[in-house]
Amino acid sequence: MSTKKTNYSYIGIALTLLVFGIIFIPRIVDRIKGEDISRTESRSEDVSKNADDYVSDLMFLEINGTPKKVPQFSFVNQDGKTITNKDYEGKVYVVEFFFTTCPTICPRMNRNLVQIQNTFSDFEDFGVASFTINPEYDTQEVLKTYAETYGITNPNWHLMTGDQEAIYALANVGFNIYAGENPEVDGGFEHSGNFALIDKNGFMRSRKDNFGNPKIFYKGIISEEEKVDDDGETEEISMLKQDIAKLLKEKYQ
Repeated sequence: MSTKKTNYSYIGIALTLLVFGIIFIPRIVDRIKGEDISRTESRSEDVSKNADDYVSDLMFLEINGTPKKVPQFSFVNQDGKTITNKDYEGKVYVVEFFFTTCPTICPRMNRNLVQIQNTFSDFEDFGVASFTINPEYDTQEVLKTYAETYGITNPNWHLMTGDQEAIYALANVGFNIYAGENPEVDGGFEHSGNFALIDKNGFMRSRKDNFGNPKIFYKGIISEEEKVDDDGETEEISMLKQDIAKLLKEKYQ
């Protein structure tokens, strides 16, 4: 192709772009001003710089097509105060079920939660909900001592005790986190070592697994420092921290 012909080609392209700009750009601007263009037309997750519009990519846990919300609860915390689900409204929080005399996984879980607490110490809208599965022993006074021993300082971290039947229903049905008595295991109780993550509006949230489904829970036993346990399971505390940070950006509605 000759240089002259190439120059003509460039001139033609330039004229085309100029005509497009004159005809179509004002129309696009008008559509944006008239809010005819929805955010879904953009491939960017950062379409709006307004924090009120931010929605993270974390999934909702859905039951029969309906996002699962935290059920109502009411228990007494380590300070003797009655705490309900409404005390957590407007806050991102992590849920666990434990007991203070647990000789196995609970100390590991709560050391990991203290590390998470310290990571988000500057956020007034972050908290933790810890429910004892041995309320007969874990009185308010026992929970208070436990909190002091582990360095629990977040005012939104409530260690709660109350009616055992209600706590077990909350664990097994409300959060789908197993808890039960078992005299044959160390400590006399068994429970999941998983954490649930709740958003500011009370919905259970998590990231996707490799199949595009919600992970639902986060492994709470393995620390970030360990990375992998003896069974080859990978830690998820770092993942949980990342997802807490995402939910903290979302708006409370």
